[in-house]
Amino acid sequence: MLCEDRLTGAEAGAAAPAGALFRDVTADDAALLRHATLAAMNWRTETFSDADLDRPDFAHYFTGYDPSRDGGLVAVDGEGPVGVAWVRFLPADDPGYGFVSEDVPELTMAVEPRGRGRGIGTALLTRLLAAGRSAGWPGVSLSVEDGNTGARILYERVGFRTVGRNGDSDTMLTRL
Repeated sequence: MLCEDRLTGAEAGAAAPAGALFRDVTADDAALLRHATLAAMNWRTETFSDADLDRPDFAHYFTGYDPSRDGGLVAVDGEGPVGVAWVRFLPADDPGYGFVSEDVPELTMAVEPRGRGRGIGTALLTRLLAAGRSAGWPGVSLSVEDGNTGARILYERVGFRTVGRNGDSDTMLTRL
């Protein structure tokens, strides 16, 4: 379990944003992870539809999420979930866009518009990386599209570095 209650002091990284609480992603959060995957894909414009998520190269980010293997946190405010960050350990024969290796989980995250600029993304990411260090993950990878400058700045600020290229996106990795 990655629950925020276990992440205190320096281990937790950023202080909790005002009005936000954190909880673990559970197997019951499939709809939330599906919604967040679509939001992450449509960071610029609504290019993708919910039906596109049924494609295997997108569905593996949320289908079969297993809390005993994968990890994630949900930020919740008075209106409900405001952001989520999670990792999936994907196999080499079904890699994600930011795949590095089977022992390095791939990150997906999304913050609702009402949560942006409040430190929610930073808090989610720093807590998740701290939990990964405690769990012994060797690192975390991700894919970030060209032009997604806000996300790239956040990722670089917490230690991600570009290690490859996939189409119009960089594959980034942080070693834990």
